[in-house]
Amino acid sequence: MGEPGAWGEVAAGLRVSRPVLVARLLELEAAGALTTAHVRAGAQVGGVNVRTVWRWLDAARTEGRVERRPRARLELSDQMWEALAQAGGNVAALHRHLEAAGGEAPSLASLHRAVRRDLQAGRVLPDRAVARREREEQQTRQALADLALAGPCEGGAAKVAARRLPRLVPEATGSLQVGENGALAGVALPAGARLVRTSSVRSVTEAVGQAMATQGAVCVFGDPGRGKTAAVRMALSEVPPGWKVTWVPVPVRPSVAGMRRAVFDALGLAGRFPHTSALSDAAVAGALSEARVLVVDEAQRLPVPCLEYLQSVWDHPGTRITLVLVGAGSERALSRLPQLASRIGAWQEVPRLTGAEVATVVTGFHPLWRTVPAADLTWIDRSCAHGTFRTWAALTAHLQNALLTAADASVDRALLGRLFQRVAPPL
Repeated sequence: MGEPGAWGEVAAGLRVSRPVLVARLLELEAAGALTTAHVRAGAQVGGVNVRTVWRWLDAARTEGRVERRPRARLELSDQMWEALAQAGGNVAALHRHLEAAGGEAPSLASLHRAVRRDLQAGRVLPDRAVARREREEQQTRQALADLALAGPCEGGAAKVAARRLPRLVPEATGSLQVGENGALAGVALPAGARLVRTSSVRSVTEAVGQAMATQGAVCVFGDPGRGKTAAVRMALSEVPPGWKVTWVPVPVRPSVAGMRRAVFDALGLAGRFPHTSALSDAAVAGALSEARVLVVDEAQRLPVPCLEYLQSVWDHPGTRITLVLVGAGSERALSRLPQLASRIGAWQEVPRLTGAEVATVVTGFHPLWRTVPAADLTWIDRSCAHGTFRTWAALTAHLQNALLTAADASVDRALLGRLFQRVAPPL
């Protein structure tokens, strides 16, 4: 009498997944050895009843399916999300709104699951009072813009129309110009520093150039401080004639609506932001009908819905864009959306500076390091910088300040050791 109880304890400690269990039962069936005892034992180790195991076997025989049938997932549109925000996050109020609008409304439980999933993915539900205040402020700004009429001597209706176009992006921003001191727009450098075309910059330039030739996509990734953004800006400092470059800043905790607004504003489109997603998408698609590089910096912040929006913009038949996604961890963000990750033509990592290239790069970066022996440069990199270009830039600024503020200061290991404590966080 003790054996059934012992077997129950053993079976309770075993848990077998459905694919493994069904595959083994099918093997027994093919060999002509499958019995109901096998099915009962499989139900115990699978944690289900016997009828469920028989249904699994039937699905495997007729459909060739050993996994559960995938369910159609409810996706919240921007209009539904805005209605939810107006309701103060009350999902029941959104459900009543959808029922009143007519058509087939999802169940309340499905709406709760969809809202919870989007919130966990990083979508932000704005506060109702904040949303109402922003809407009123936008209406007030538009009303003031509509009232900003030109005087009789200011050129008439043509200048009135021109004055009503907010945040126009000059055409010159499409080509980033390198200044005489080696500085580049969008890249902050210490005084006297120059950008250096390292091997990483050349690799990024090659990857972006190949993507532009095919209107493809590139992911530029690497640890923070390695110079990813600077490398992309240097690669795009001289684009071919007819191409434009647009940098899209990723908002903090972005939503699809916020991402739409960021792309709209980055393109400098005329007029106020459309009140529907369809009008916004149409305006963006029209602006992207010309050859353009769309750079999304800090792409690691993007949740799956925002990545899906960028994919829809890139896949639109009327757009001609090269998509460049930049950020520390952007490759991990893209792994959450295999549909977009499979479209990436080049995964370009920006690595640390190697020990062999540190001396060449930093002496070309700033003349201050040309007075430091190569052995000390290697010691600095091993002790503090660790091949991180941003740390070298910060150390350069601190060293400049130390030499300017102390008349008898000299570049030695004692001074450098004190500066290390300023650029390295406390452990």
